[in-house]
Amino acid sequence: MKRFAQRIVLAFALICLPATARAQPFPTGPISVVVPLAPGDAADIAARALGEEISRLLKTPVLAINRPGAGGAVGTNSVVQARKDGHTILFAQNGALTFRAVLDPQSVTYDALRDLVPLGIASRTPSVLVVRSDAPYRNFAELIEYSKNKPGQVRVGHPGSGSVGDFCIQLINALTGTELVPVPYAGAAPAVAALRGEHIEGVVLSLGALSAHIKSGAFRGLVASSRFPEFTDIPTMRELGYREDLFGIWFSFLAPAGIPEDARKALVGAIEQAVRAPAITARLAPLGILQTYAAPEQTTAEIREEFKRVSEMARKTGLLK
Repeated sequence: MKRFAQRIVLAFALICLPATARAQPFPTGPISVVVPLAPGDAADIAARALGEEISRLLKTPVLAINRPGAGGAVGTNSVVQARKDGHTILFAQNGALTFRAVLDPQSVTYDALRDLVPLGIASRTPSVLVVRSDAPYRNFAELIEYSKNKPGQVRVGHPGSGSVGDFCIQLINALTGTELVPVPYAGAAPAVAALRGEHIEGVVLSLGALSAHIKSGAFRGLVASSRFPEFTDIPTMRELGYREDLFGIWFSFLAPAGIPEDARKALVGAIEQAVRAPAITARLAPLGILQTYAAPEQTTAEIREEFKRVSEMARKTGLLK
């Protein structure tokens, strides 16, 4: 009788084993964070810092993977097509989620709110137009005058067509009546290298990608989307008398739509804790990156509102016909 009972217990354990395995709590392995920009971009720096904290919180490796191209669309689309298990997530700029869909909709094969589920906004940084410190124009007004006198000769780099930087350059042209020439690169780092090598005359990138070069004296900031505590001498467009400001940049975590609810909750909780961690804030603030957490529902609202605002401004300034 005792042996019979033991066999029943063993059989029951064997039957239950697969169910127990399937019920393992998330995560069950490493998490890949796709950064749709080149290494060295502000998004890359922030993603790796936050990834370390998320790894500690979820007790699993978190690996940042750079997949630049098409203003963030290549990397974003790779996450849309990834397995819906929560182990592949996205850390994207707003450019890939809103701006590119407005400026170059043919190149976007995804809908940010249909194919992705927001996990929360993590970081923000101003957009900044910078030139080399030895440039003949000392401020924004002198740059515009120089460009008008020499149309087509001021080339300004940005991190890809349809990016926030691309839109900002087009907006500057529309507001000032000048002809800055937008030059796309596969991320901030190649654009910065081109400016340092004197292949172009300026760049519009995130402050997070430019702060070290401004502090070193290599670059001079001429105009920004908003004031930043460490760079109070860089004005905004409205402060210079124009009717619109440039757009800033924010970074959000997202996952493929349809991931399990337990995975979504675990990721959201860990992301919020990581963004609010004092050590992360202290690490990123000197780089021009502010940690400002926004919950998933707030992220959804911001994507919708920004898409609407960018579309309206593009039509109003003639960037869209």
